[in-house]
Amino acid sequence: MAARLKIRYQKQVAPALKEQFRYSSPAAIPKLAKITVNVGLGEATQNVRLMDTAVGELGQITGQRPVVNKAKKSISAFKLREGMPIGCSVTLRGERMYEFFDRLVNVALPRVRDFRGLSAKSFDGRGNYTLGLRDQLIFPEIDYAKVDKMRGMNVTIATTALTDAEGLALLKLMGMPFKS
Repeated sequence: MAARLKIRYQKQVAPALKEQFRYSSPAAIPKLAKITVNVGLGEATQNVRLMDTAVGELGQITGQRPVVNKAKKSISAFKLREGMPIGCSVTLRGERMYEFFDRLVNVALPRVRDFRGLSAKSFDGRGNYTLGLRDQLIFPEIDYAKVDKMRGMNVTIATTALTDAEGLALLKLMGMPFKS
């Protein structure tokens, strides 16, 4: 079964983008390429067990097993040695990407306290959008009683758009709640 948001993209979003930006080819219409969810754990240098809980929670949120990121260089000021685990990340593509995007927009973001919309200034110049989440509790998959520490995460939405205006139009049509 295809993701609900993927069907919406094919039936509503793509034709609207084609009309708005006057694309000559259907392949030129921007679409979601991948979503990367990253959790940085600087405090894992002192306690390696923190990494296990972060990997478990990120796996629950995304439905995919995270990759543990290791330090590339040693930094004595941070008591960090090369090869130590300092974070974990997941790259979602295809059906899982659309499912996660759907849950992020329709379930998680409305649960953020004092939420007034996302800033449209977090684009990178090439149509990709990054947002930071302060805690993992906005996702319904996480059990509040089992959380030992609040962990923030970065969610990067990579699109095939060439400009920020095209990326913004794509994400708005996909249902992303931007400030007006």
